[in-house]
Amino acid sequence: MSLKSYAYLLRSAFVAALGGLLFGFDTAVIAGTTHSLVVAYGLSAAALGFTVSIALWGTVFSSIFAGIPGEKYGAREALRITAVLYVISAIGCALAPDWLSLVFFRFLGGLAIGASSVLGPVYIAELAPPKWRGRLVGLFQINIVGGILLAYLSNYLIGLQHFGLNEWRWQLGVSGIPALLFFVMLFFIPRSPRWLVARGYVAEARQVLLELGDLNPDDELNEISESVGVAKAQEREPLFQSKYLRPILLAISMGVFNQLTGINAILYYLNDIFAQAGFSKLSSDEQAVLIGATNFVFTLVAMIFIDRFGRKPLLLLGGIGMAFSLFGIGCVLLGYFDEHNLIYFLMSFIGFFAASQGAVIWVYMSEIFPTLVRARGQSLGCATHWIMNALISGVFPVIAKSSGAMPFIFFGVMMLVQFFIVLRFYPETKGVSLEQLEHQLGTG
Repeated sequence: MSLKSYAYLLRSAFVAALGGLLFGFDTAVIAGTTHSLVVAYGLSAAALGFTVSIALWGTVFSSIFAGIPGEKYGAREALRITAVLYVISAIGCALAPDWLSLVFFRFLGGLAIGASSVLGPVYIAELAPPKWRGRLVGLFQINIVGGILLAYLSNYLIGLQHFGLNEWRWQLGVSGIPALLFFVMLFFIPRSPRWLVARGYVAEARQVLLELGDLNPDDELNEISESVGVAKAQEREPLFQSKYLRPILLAISMGVFNQLTGINAILYYLNDIFAQAGFSKLSSDEQAVLIGATNFVFTLVAMIFIDRFGRKPLLLLGGIGMAFSLFGIGCVLLGYFDEHNLIYFLMSFIGFFAASQGAVIWVYMSEIFPTLVRARGQSLGCATHWIMNALISGVFPVIAKSSGAMPFIFFGVMMLVQFFIVLRFYPETKGVSLEQLEHQLGTG
């Protein structure tokens, strides 16, 4: 592959992955606003949980249906719609005149998050050669954790400006800037060659493969055509049938266990967790930046090893590490360890999560379904992920208010359960072409 082709591939993957940066930013920025929102609107624990989780219900809805426009119009075009939604959500939240308006615009932001979590990894997986697929799809996760770090850093810097009760408006509104940049950059990347073949645009697909540096584009086209079945692609292949049972169960279990780590309960309520342990608001903002930096660094480490060691070993190592860390967090909140140990257990948890579940989920779900149902299969896995996220995030502040440690003990037990399920049932997918995986999983 020439340097020009490599740069073209990397640029295309990076632009699609920018949806992950906005995803991460919108996911984490709420952590710095919870106290201000409670004061501004007099929210109860349940109302705060609803304010946080409403975006996730928007995410559930769009992750279920995002595969439809993705398959009909292509992931690139569908991602442009998500960019517009990100912009509208950011501006709407910043200018929201009342609580109901805020809830509505957070719901719109959730629609954008859900769609980008489906379409971004699918687009990159269909563009990338097998030997680089893990790392290139992993760009989406790198952008997510980069967005999380930027959100925590943005919250900290905005907090230094002393905007008072209007602070949350600045925190929620600033994401409109990268959202607009994302929209513009989407006009400078190609359509997926697999989508083009499925729609009969074989000549354009061949040109894209050439620009991506494929040395044997005709052989690749034949392999893609055999997988897609150009004539059959005009029909709608049902996802829910027996031959797809295994990837369906893998995608659902991956989505469930990703949230049973407790990751998003921690990210959304990080400042509240620190406050419960006795830290001040400014100290909590500073600690959050450190957590975000740990997340980012260990995600980069995982991207180095995901195509060397594989997906399954990372999941197994991460399961044990997260269980240990979550039990430690619970012990701190129960008073068995000094409060200053909280930051170390949180950093340990984030590190193990980033190097395992965080790095693997989007790669794995983008690999295990065949081309004809990949977008809908990704939608199913993502919808499961977001439904669990919404449920856990909605009830977490209520449960934590009465028993701060128990959620973390529960999450730790779930990570031990995940370890044995992955060990027994999960196949390894590293270094295998998408078409070969169809035969390996019995979906060809």
